Amino acid sequence: MTPSKQGSKLRSKLDLKTVLETSRVLIEAQDEAFVFENLLRISMGKLLVSKAAILLHDADSNSYNISYSKGLPDLQEHPATLQLTNSLLSKSHILISEHEQELKELTPYFPSGAMFNLRTSDHHLGFLVLKEKMSQSPFIAEELEFVESLCIISSSAVANSRMFDQLSQANRQLDQRIHELNTLFDLSKEFNLLADRDKISRIFKFALMGQLFIRSFFLVYRSDNRAELLASSNLSANIPTDTLNRLLKETEEITNVDEELAEEFPVLKESDICSLITISVHGRKVALIGVGNRANSEPFTESDYNFLKSLSNLAINSIQRTYLIEERIEKERMEEELSLAKSIQNKLLPDVIPDIPGADLSAVTVSCYQVGGDYYDIVETPDGNHILAIADVTGKGFAASLLMANLQSMLHILLPFDITLPVATERINDLLYQNTPIDKFITFFWGKYHHQTNRFHYVNAGHNPPLLLRNNSSEFCELSEGGLLLGAMESTIPYESADLQLSSGDIIVFYTDGVNEARSQKTDEEFGEERLQEIIHANRDKTSQKIQDAIIRNVKEFTGASQYDDLTLIVFKAD
Repeated sequence: MTPSKQGSKLRSKLDLKTVLETSRVLIEAQDEAFVFENLLRISMGKLLVSKAAILLHDADSNSYNISYSKGLPDLQEHPATLQLTNSLLSKSHILISEHEQELKELTPYFPSGAMFNLRTSDHHLGFLVLKEKMSQSPFIAEELEFVESLCIISSSAVANSRMFDQLSQANRQLDQRIHELNTLFDLSKEFNLLADRDKISRIFKFALMGQLFIRSFFLVYRSDNRAELLASSNLSANIPTDTLNRLLKETEEITNVDEELAEEFPVLKESDICSLITISVHGRKVALIGVGNRANSEPFTESDYNFLKSLSNLAINSIQRTYLIEERIEKERMEEELSLAKSIQNKLLPDVIPDIPGADLSAVTVSCYQVGGDYYDIVETPDGNHILAIADVTGKGFAASLLMANLQSMLHILLPFDITLPVATERINDLLYQNTPIDKFITFFWGKYHHQTNRFHYVNAGHNPPLLLRNNSSEFCELSEGGLLLGAMESTIPYESADLQLSSGDIIVFYTDGVNEARSQKTDEEFGEERLQEIIHANRDKTSQKIQDAIIRNVKEFTGASQYDDLTLIVFKAD
């Protein structure tokens, strides 16, 4: 064997040994920079070149950047907009001298030399660029094959390194997500145990500061269409309510505070608030969270915003629950008070209908609310006769029931006094006028039945005239003698009264406007006085109780069981 052949064989063995050793080192490496630095160093040493560089491909811009270099000490990062054909990209190496026009971006640094493709089976990474050898002799085939082998090994090592980095990053993100989920789970349990908005807001504040390192923030909640500041930290000043309302109205789901928004709302810039996040429930904005820059100066990521929204939703749901609990407690309290008021009001009405000699009597009141403003009374006078009274207070509910109670007390106070019905009515009117609001008044009818003589003496103070149906007649008479309704104005004209002589079978029906003004759900028509008269006429031979039941039944059938006003009846039938 000739000496030259022996030298070539020895160099091949050394090159193979270098490739094997390099392969072992690079495969175990997990650092891209380490791999490329070794590729440059070994290539330059073996081929005796003075300059070399690594061009990495940027897929987004389809350009190449000189990311690593040796022998070019003054070189800064330099983008090279190489336009390479697929035929060049498919080659394992490219001689620069053969493609000067296509590689003109490189010629200021590498007027001659070779480019070696850095690629794996799936990805093109870039190129290794080597200047011509210091001896200026061309690269021989063995040298090119040697560098190509190094490039294949290096490309695989870099791909593995990048995959390892991606996996590490994914693991870190996964650990972060698990930590956030555990935090949200723990906070959810904590929030569910709380019914105090201040404590919920405080925990929310500490979670923001502890998890996201947020120094400045505020939490705004919309309650009854009004924005309320529930929690804040490091705000430069109190935010006015109208500003909170505008921010809540104008902010999108996630809004970064730019110069325009900061100029419109200076408190945001002054308090270092950089982002606004709205929370919606069923398409309605219910809360706004403003957060400042993080203490570690890192920008908020999409993951951070997702965590922030999840945390905010937990807090807002718990806050909403506290309002619902308060509403339920308030509702239960109101129901208890209404029940008590109804019980008290019922005691103001006769416990039982008294037996009156010479009369068949029934009475009922049905409130559309738990308490109402309708009133009736049947009470014995000191002389052994009886007062029959019916009244309707304007309005409904508590206010009406209080006026009704006042009327009842006045009536009972005046009973022992030996005064006429007109005079008593005048005194009741003046007392009510002096002690009730101008928009409150009472329609009132009362009469005194003398059972020994079957005489009925009455005064009507603006009430629906009771209907009198004589036993020997088919025509109704209205009992309308009296005067103004009670409480509307001071008495200036005396109330008038009238006397009726009743005979057996005569019927008087006292009623409030909950009867004649009852409306049909289907036609919106009023029940009317004519229907009432027809029912009385059709049941005139029956007892007072059955006449009353017939009226109530027909009204309910007419309205469809919907009641919009209090309904009160007294049915008097002379024996």
